[in-house]
Amino acid sequence: MFENGLVSEIIIGFWESIYMTVVSSLAAYVIGLPLGLILVATDKDGISPAPLCNKILGFIINVIRSVPFLLLLVAMMPITKFVVGTVIGTKATIVVLVASAAPFIARLVESSLKEVDKGVIEAAQSMGASPLRIMCRVLLPEAKPSLLVGSAITMTTILGYSAMAGFCGGGGLGAIAINYGYYRQNNEIMLIMIVLLVIIVQVLQEIGLRISKNTDKRL
Repeated sequence: MFENGLVSEIIIGFWESIYMTVVSSLAAYVIGLPLGLILVATDKDGISPAPLCNKILGFIINVIRSVPFLLLLVAMMPITKFVVGTVIGTKATIVVLVASAAPFIARLVESSLKEVDKGVIEAAQSMGASPLRIMCRVLLPEAKPSLLVGSAITMTTILGYSAMAGFCGGGGLGAIAINYGYYRQNNEIMLIMIVLLVIIVQVLQEIGLRISKNTDKRL
């Protein structure tokens, strides 16, 4: 079942998948978290209403979210080539993963922040807190458990996207599953890759849920 050097390729692919998932998640949150904060703040019932800005930003986010990942991967090839100098491999995949995940994260952040009790926000406003201070000192701390659950969901979603990128030379376990499992009709290799991906997903979800539970002041 295992060709010469395949075991080492699986090990490398495993760490490539972890690398792509972690780096893409961190970079996507750098973009998505502020976008989510802006969506909440500029909402008609937000702390700094700006309906036009909110609608334009929401429309852009929805458009990007509507594009299937594989189509986005192909459409962004010129941009990816410009940014990292190649359209294959882990670096190229990370660029597309960030572009795909950032709007998704923005909506998750928006949903989490809207769960915060309005009474807490009103109390901060009555004490003269600025919108920026309310977002940083009230909204984010209060929504931390929900945000952590969202981060676990995000990382598992990005891991799934990275596996799909294997069809376009994206690297990681997905590429091994496609090249050695699908194209060569080796069902055993395909099954092993699926099992490894499932294990990674379960570990990421469990870590996220445990951290969220430990930081939830309501429990």
